[in-house]
Amino acid sequence: MRDGTRGDEDVPGPRRGQTPPPKTAPMTSASSPTASATFSSPAAASKPSAIDERRERRRRRRRQALIATIIAGILVLVGSIGTVSYAIVSNLSGAEEPVAEPAPAAPAAAEPIFFPEDEPAATAGAEPCATVQVLSSFENAEMAEGLAAAYNSQPRNVAGSCVTVTTTREKSGVAAAVVASGFPNLADEQKPTVWLPDSSTWVDVAQAEGATSLRAEGTSVALSDIVLAMPENLAAAIGWDAEAPTWAEIFESAGDPDLWSGLGHPEWGAFKLGKTSPLVATSGEAAMFASYGTAAGSMTDFTAAQVQDPAVQAEVHENEKATSHYMATPEHFLWHARQAEASGSTADFLSAVIVDEKSVWDYNRGITSRDGITRTQADPPAEQLVPIYPADGYYSADNPVMRLTGAWVDPVESEAAADFIRFTHTAQGQAAVRTAGYRDLNRDLDEGVQQVGQLDGEQGGTLAFPAADVVTAVQASFPDVRKRANVLFLLDASGSMDEPISATDTKLTQARKAIEAALGHFTSGDDVGLAAFAQAPDGAMVPGLVSPVSDIGSSRDAFLGALGGITSMGDTPLYQAVDTFAAQQAASWSSDHINAIVLLSDGENDTPNAPTIGAEQMLANLQDMHHATPVLIFTLAYGADADVATLQSISSATGAHYYDATDPSKLEAVLGDLVTSF
Repeated sequence: MRDGTRGDEDVPGPRRGQTPPPKTAPMTSASSPTASATFSSPAAASKPSAIDERRERRRRRRRQALIATIIAGILVLVGSIGTVSYAIVSNLSGAEEPVAEPAPAAPAAAEPIFFPEDEPAATAGAEPCATVQVLSSFENAEMAEGLAAAYNSQPRNVAGSCVTVTTTREKSGVAAAVVASGFPNLADEQKPTVWLPDSSTWVDVAQAEGATSLRAEGTSVALSDIVLAMPENLAAAIGWDAEAPTWAEIFESAGDPDLWSGLGHPEWGAFKLGKTSPLVATSGEAAMFASYGTAAGSMTDFTAAQVQDPAVQAEVHENEKATSHYMATPEHFLWHARQAEASGSTADFLSAVIVDEKSVWDYNRGITSRDGITRTQADPPAEQLVPIYPADGYYSADNPVMRLTGAWVDPVESEAAADFIRFTHTAQGQAAVRTAGYRDLNRDLDEGVQQVGQLDGEQGGTLAFPAADVVTAVQASFPDVRKRANVLFLLDASGSMDEPISATDTKLTQARKAIEAALGHFTSGDDVGLAAFAQAPDGAMVPGLVSPVSDIGSSRDAFLGALGGITSMGDTPLYQAVDTFAAQQAASWSSDHINAIVLLSDGENDTPNAPTIGAEQMLANLQDMHHATPVLIFTLAYGADADVATLQSISSATGAHYYDATDPSKLEAVLGDLVTSF
């Protein structure tokens, strides 16, 4: 229908567990716009020969090490066009719809997928427009925004109505949970009609969390390989820029405390491996899949039973000990890496981090984000990142797109959603995908993206995601296999914490509830303690340590009792509290644990009754300590009067993250996000 009116049409794209066909000829459907016209990297542009040499070495290695993987992949290639059935959340509204059958696998084909031209309407339909609300992950939010803008730039007519596509974003794990529950905290007009997670594994998670009728055969929109990213000089020192390691070699090297000193670089300290939480982000999931595959002896065939095997879990736990610490999103790590470069060297914070290719491209062109939402454009970093593609394979975020069906979606909105999904597979939609830093469904990259990101334009090493039961088994195992925490909650107990924030709560009572809820993240083997700080009239810091740092498996009741007994009083010896308890945590530092403080404060340093340490000396002490016995101090600004600048400087000095709860009602959610770092 050339007027732009669309219903349920077939769209091209690989299905779950399959890979697109290999590229044997250039695409003919559309040319790729060059992102480097807007963002360029002098560092990348000045040394194309080095990039070419790395790619040639990768080609030689892959011909030897991955030939079996390539052959296996060819046997499951998809055809250029397949029937796609969308994920439906029908039980959320009680609606009954037929389940579309998956498309049969097409014969192996050498030709690339052909992307048809978009067919917008001759004129837009009548207002008010049907709204298509797209829920994306944090990782692929900009791609979703680019697709929406490209679709909205042309007239649309669906069932006589014009169409407007809008986007929202949420962390992958959170999005899966709210999809499963039917968005209970949103009004109908705010609920999405399309879900675009950055990986089909989150559909598995949503099903496991209660979306029993989430029938997921979503069709991929784009691809982004998940790689090990390293500063160039570190990658060259270990030789991984020339010969990529296996995952086993990565985990072994990351666990060697003397690796950098043995290679002549003691100034880089211990190997600092960063990962996102697998309960929150796809890159964290992929890291866990690689760890389990390595422990089970196969990157492609490990099972849920092996995931649950105590011997396999023990090996995975050993791998996890090499993790510096977890964070919620790739942006968190890369923001800190850029801050570390500004104050010295990226190596002070990061040796390597497991992220998607798109994040490497962003970083190398100077884009970072503290919170995953607000992005900052600066000059490209002097220390560029190199993506390492592990020799025994790597996963690729497949960005499935699907409609949601519920009582909040009317028939016209559903049809409009189908038309938007159709658009994502056109030449114009796939051009938007490439411009956003992703591989299109032929695995083609924009030339500028490839150069600036130093990305490998070839295919051959990608691995299919594990089956749904394996995905959920890995998620369920994470509390048992993750690196253990040695963490102290440090709570501001000054008089301002008595301030009411609702009819039933003060700042202090709300803080108690949030800490109690966050305690549920920790399990046996985690050492957790509690301290609070205020300045008494005689100048003493009170009450101090109220629950010693010890195994929470046996001390939970004592911790909660101490938490309930904290009362507010006096002034705010912020600098003294940080300096005192950071030194205590450093004294019990252990390489087998994530050593940290969670600092919650609602005000500025205020010590009228006795002089205490100054801000400069406190920060200098933290920086000195960071090199030998690093204690991460995660800071949380609580309430509008919190000293945000000082709290940010404390977290930055220790390589940890700052969190914003200046709206006290958001404290529990923010603290819940923070503890994913453990």
